[in-house]
Amino acid sequence: METLADKKSKKLLIINSIFIIAWLAIAAFPFIWTFLGSFKVREDFFSRSDWWYVISGFNTIIETGGRYTLNAFREAWIEGEFWYAARNSVIVTFFVVTISLFLGTLGGYALSRSPYRYAYWILIAALVFRAMPHITLVSGYLFPFFQLNIWGILPTTIIVLVAINQPFTLWLLYSFFKTVPKELDESGMIDGCSHFQAFRYIIMPVMWPGVITAGLFSLMLAYNDFTVTAMLLSYENHTLVPKLQSYLGTNQHEGNMMWAVSSVVSATAPLFMVVMFFQKQIISGLTTGAVKG
Repeated sequence: METLADKKSKKLLIINSIFIIAWLAIAAFPFIWTFLGSFKVREDFFSRSDWWYVISGFNTIIETGGRYTLNAFREAWIEGEFWYAARNSVIVTFFVVTISLFLGTLGGYALSRSPYRYAYWILIAALVFRAMPHITLVSGYLFPFFQLNIWGILPTTIIVLVAINQPFTLWLLYSFFKTVPKELDESGMIDGCSHFQAFRYIIMPVMWPGVITAGLFSLMLAYNDFTVTAMLLSYENHTLVPKLQSYLGTNQHEGNMMWAVSSVVSATAPLFMVVMFFQKQIISGLTTGAVKG
């Protein structure tokens, strides 16, 4: 026989389920709507007479003969040179993640094993640096970069993004390294390993969930960044997000809204696939740091 507690539990479960489903629907709606609209012509997606045109493709059928079209993607990637911005984003993201993880793993491990008080103050300084708005940091770089004639190129932007990202990566990996018992290091050195060998062969295999988590956060910072890339890169070297923004146009220059719509989908899809592919590692890494830290 069902008790009062069971009835309350079921009622609470139903309420929670409805809330979660409603929240997911509201959160996903903008991207789903943009995704559908990217396969239409401008007159359908920005129609003021009938919003249903995004679903039915009324004007798309008239102009192209089909309900869906890839014209916006084709024009943005070829005429708008979105492919070049995508290439730049891949280069910037790859090097930011690689350098951040290399420095972060070495620094986080060293600080987690350091018996000295200065390790704490290094982490505090990193936290303060990370809390500062990006615009205040980038503005300080501009003048020397102009003087040295290194403004507008990818290597300069990579260095700045690594500098901005490193404090967060250092803190995150430090917290993961703290969950690994020091006895593992000591047992490895008793068996004849050096500090670096113990780090490489014993600690790092245990640390992969945390490293992947830190790498994904670094990837999202570099991939999604607008402030740094917009200010430090020339128009020809723009990455995805600044290039996308340029399609929106300004008061002086008319933009191409359908290029922007298709570019939003093109830029978002890879992130979605990466997160879905690494979801287990992300959850495992975050859970390890939260439970044991």
